[in-house]
Amino acid sequence: MPNAVAHSGVPARAAAQAILAQVLGRRRPLDSALEALINGSVLDARDAGFARAIAIETLRRLGQLQATVNHFVPKTPPQHRAGPTLEILLAGACELLFLKVPPHAAVDAANELAAADAKAVHFRPLINAVMRRIAREGEAVIAEQDVPRLNTPDWLWSRWCDIYGEATARTIAQAHLKPPPTDIVSKSSVADFPGGILLPGGVLRIRETGRIENLPGYAEGNWWVQDFAATLPVRLLGDVSGRAVIDLCAAPGGKTAQLAASGARVIAVEHNPQRMDRLRENLSRLRLDAQLMLADVRDFRPEKPAPFVLLDAPCSATGTIRRHPDLPWNKSAADVSLCADGAGELLDSAACMVAEGGLLCFAVCSLEPEEGQDQAASFLANHPEFKLEPIAAEDVFGMTELVSGGALRTLPCHLADQGGMDGFYTARLRRSG
Repeated sequence: MPNAVAHSGVPARAAAQAILAQVLGRRRPLDSALEALINGSVLDARDAGFARAIAIETLRRLGQLQATVNHFVPKTPPQHRAGPTLEILLAGACELLFLKVPPHAAVDAANELAAADAKAVHFRPLINAVMRRIAREGEAVIAEQDVPRLNTPDWLWSRWCDIYGEATARTIAQAHLKPPPTDIVSKSSVADFPGGILLPGGVLRIRETGRIENLPGYAEGNWWVQDFAATLPVRLLGDVSGRAVIDLCAAPGGKTAQLAASGARVIAVEHNPQRMDRLRENLSRLRLDAQLMLADVRDFRPEKPAPFVLLDAPCSATGTIRRHPDLPWNKSAADVSLCADGAGELLDSAACMVAEGGLLCFAVCSLEPEEGQDQAASFLANHPEFKLEPIAAEDVFGMTELVSGGALRTLPCHLADQGGMDGFYTARLRRSG
């Protein structure tokens, strides 16, 4: 974090506090809260960036910050009386301990925020005292913390320990603490960004420091953003040039763009009108063509079955926590079960769209087996006309660690030295014929 952020004023911090209140209090997705900040804020670019940094890092380190605040205030005041007191303390502690803002700036701002709120003003002496103690003693407190464990809610920690073992669960949780890089996929030749790292398959990884729209080549439609792991399901289809591919649950369109750029004749199906608008805008910017169908996958039937069908099913998205640090705190095991129940219906519908001898590629950006391998196993048990077509290391650039049980299983800790990747499960299912 550059030193300039220390000079940002109270409005930026007030915006960050408001974002945290919406995410933690009202369970509003962080992306929506940030978008509202960008579109509706009177903040200048520097203050908007500072507000974003505070909100994201507070959520990324929420478990540590809660434990730190509780160390100094074992019993925090109830929200109905204290208003945003807790958010002020969490964000202030984040500034001090992780964004390295000078103590006088963070403490003074916390006091001003408290003074401006009708409820928090009554707790201003507490806020002032706690912030000063965190400034003096907070580093020693966090030095003793079990960082991966604290920043992973109980419902996920116990699941991941059972599924992957505690050592891998710790490595996954540790990967979530690092801001994710930006992966760029070009339509043709690889985009040129100074300092970029070229990953397998021509994906360019950069450390983006500003808004994506301002990067060279964006407005010209030369490339799109897509995490390396998210590019793999399309690659597992093989050569699709000139062939029909049905892309189900297609928005926001990274896989649609990937297919169209590979020469496929794409039918992209999406049921949400707003997400379809985003898909249409992305394809227009990229100057790529696809047949767009606004329809529920469960109701959609193509004119004729296709040789390739890709289903990137809605899921709990626990593989994307690096990019969505609010997710672990605003979801629960019940969300996993709900998504798993819906995925079975989508897979059954997708099966009807696959031509004889064709390939169905099923993907989810989840780390949870109920949404991935359990779904594939159940599907194969109920559809004897399909068989698992095993994925081998050579299908994923020789990266043996990405293959498990004949399927793709990426984890956030894979490619750790290059910045990690999203967690995906993908199964390749071949129809007899």
